[in-house]
Amino acid sequence: MTLDDLISTARDAITVRRVFGDPYERDGLTVIPAARVMGGGGGGNGTDDAGQQGEGGGFGLVAWPAGAYVIKDGEVTWRPALDLNRLAAAAASVVVAVLVTRAWAGRRSA
Repeated sequence: MTLDDLISTARDAITVRRVFGDPYERDGLTVIPAARVMGGGGGGNGTDDAGQQGEGGGFGLVAWPAGAYVIKDGEVTWRPALDLNRLAAAAASVVVAVLVTRAWAGRRSA
């Protein structure tokens, strides 16, 4: 795969369809799912001392559920998604910070 092919593939992968899913209707509601999408890439080419040429590159794409737009009777509302992994990581960080602070305060008073 050439560098131009890679860039073309990356451009096709990073589209609005990665952010907004296909809307679907059920019981008078229209739901449009949405995601947070982040991507990046890079590439290059060069020649070594022996005159050999090479090129390469890569890209990555990450997506997380963000929520959904819900349309009912002409009213649009946003329903955020709950990311349990992020919530658990935040709670664990708070617990660790409290434990470290207590240990540090206990050493200072001793």
